[in-house]
Amino acid sequence: MNCLVVLAHPLENSLCKHLADKTIKHLEKQGYQVTVKCLYSEDFNPVLTKAERESYYQGSFDNQQIESDIEQLKQAECLVLIFPTWWFSFPAILKGWFDRVWAPGHAYKHASDYGPIEQCLGNLREMKVITTLGSPWWVDTFVMRKPVKKVLKFALLGACANNCKFKMLSLYQSEKLTKVQIDNFVKKIEAKL
Repeated sequence: MNCLVVLAHPLENSLCKHLADKTIKHLEKQGYQVTVKCLYSEDFNPVLTKAERESYYQGSFDNQQIESDIEQLKQAECLVLIFPTWWFSFPAILKGWFDRVWAPGHAYKHASDYGPIEQCLGNLREMKVITTLGSPWWVDTFVMRKPVKKVLKFALLGACANNCKFKMLSLYQSEKLTKVQIDNFVKKIEAKL
């Protein structure tokens, strides 16, 4: 299965990078053909351009600057997102990847009457998410009601790839974990993914 791993963390020595390395090795052992997209090291520009936004409802989306990124998404059968949850949301660079790459005419199509959009990512069969949070699980679950999970599962996949299986693993209180706790989370990744 063709797998696109998208990593969104600015530090090479981060916990997310460590989890990404372990996840990639595991996926390769499972037989996935893995392509890694590290948004920070590629210097991905998260800012939706004026030309891109103006083309949203025109005949075709202006994908001149991100054509290869869109093709990567359209070829992926499995998408793995690895990122820190900051302020109960995505890093800006990952949000910008969604804004620019999950584009009309590629990830979805607008209805002619501005009604519900039509899904275009039939290729995408699995989305796996690994995220770290500084907060405890109960704040994300009971106070915030899992906003990141809702956006990914219901907004993105619900609009663009409804038949895609979704799995999310969150590592809470990540600033004060022991090596044993991190190793146990890696085992959980290997068992669940």
